[in-house]
Amino acid sequence: MSTQQVLERAGTAPGPLGEAVARLRRAPWSGAAVYVGFVLVFAYFAITLADRGFLTGHNFLTILQQTAPITVMACATVFVLSAAEIDLSIGAVVALSAVVGAQAVNAFGAPVGAAVGFAVGVLAGLLNGTLVVALRVPSFLITLGTTELFAGATEIFSHLQDIPVSNVGFATIFGSGAFASLPVALLWSVAALVVAHLTLRWTAFGQRVLATGDNRISARAVGINTSRVRIAVLAVSGGAAGLAGLIYTGQIQGAIYTLGVNDMLATLAAVVIGGTTLRGGYGSVVGAFVGSILMGVIRNGLLLAGLTASQQTLVTGLIIVLAVAISQREKA
Repeated sequence: MSTQQVLERAGTAPGPLGEAVARLRRAPWSGAAVYVGFVLVFAYFAITLADRGFLTGHNFLTILQQTAPITVMACATVFVLSAAEIDLSIGAVVALSAVVGAQAVNAFGAPVGAAVGFAVGVLAGLLNGTLVVALRVPSFLITLGTTELFAGATEIFSHLQDIPVSNVGFATIFGSGAFASLPVALLWSVAALVVAHLTLRWTAFGQRVLATGDNRISARAVGINTSRVRIAVLAVSGGAAGLAGLIYTGQIQGAIYTLGVNDMLATLAAVVIGGTTLRGGYGSVVGAFVGSILMGVIRNGLLLAGLTASQQTLVTGLIIVLAVAISQREKA
C-alpha cells in the first residue's frame, strides 16, 4: 500500500485532496451568520430609512458601486485565509497600484496603464509570498512590514500629489461605465465572485489551497507543493488589490496616495463575517461577497441616518465585533 493510500485510509490526507473537499462540504453552518445578519440589517434600515431613499434603485446601485473594490479583494482574501495565511498589505498595494497605474495610463494609454497597475499588485503579492516562504516568517509579520514598504514607495512615486486621469476609455472600463444598464463596477464584483467561487470549489488549485490550510504536513505528504500554494494565494491577493486600485482610479478619475488606507480592515471583516475561518482549511467566497455588501449597506444606512463620521465608525466597529464573534463561534 502506498503512502498516499495509508494516509487516505487514516483520514489525514486529502487524497486526492478529497479530505479538503469533504471538510468544505461538512460545514452546514458556514457563513449562516452573514445571511441572517444581512436580512436583519437590511430590514432595519428599510423600515427606519424608508423615507430617506434607502429603498431606491439608485441607492442600491450606489452601494454596489462603492463596495466593488472591497468585494474584489474579499474574494481573493478567502484564498489567503483558507491557506492559513493573512495579507495585511492589501491597502498599501491598492494605493501603489493606483498611483503607478494612473501614471502609466497618462503616459501610455488605458490598456498599458491597466496592465501596469495590475502587474504592480501581482508583483507586490509575489514579493510577500516569496519572503514568507524563503524567510520562514509568518505572513502576518511579513505583510505588516511590506505595508510600510509599499506605502513609502507610493509616496515617492506620487510626490504626495493627486494624479488626475482624464482617459475616458479607462474611466468607462473601470469606473463610470455601464453595460446593459449595469454599472461596470458591479460587473467586476460579479466576475470576481464567479471566478473565485468556481476556482475554490471545483479546481485542483482550490483543493490544494484548502488542503494546505487544513494540514500543511499532510498536504506535503501527498505531493502538494505548499510553498508554491502559499506564494500563489498571496500573489492572487496582490493582483486583486491592484485591480481594486484601478477601479478606485476609474471611479474618481484619478489616484490618491492615501487610497485603500482603511481597506484592509474592511476586507478582512467582510471575509471573516462571511464564514471563512482564520485557522485555514475552509473558505466561503459567496459569504465574503455578501459580507462585503453587508458592510456597504451598514455604511450607507448610517450615513442616511445622519450619523457623524466618528459615530459611524463606532457603530460599524460594534457590529463587526458582534458579527465576527457569531460567525467564528459557529466553526469552533
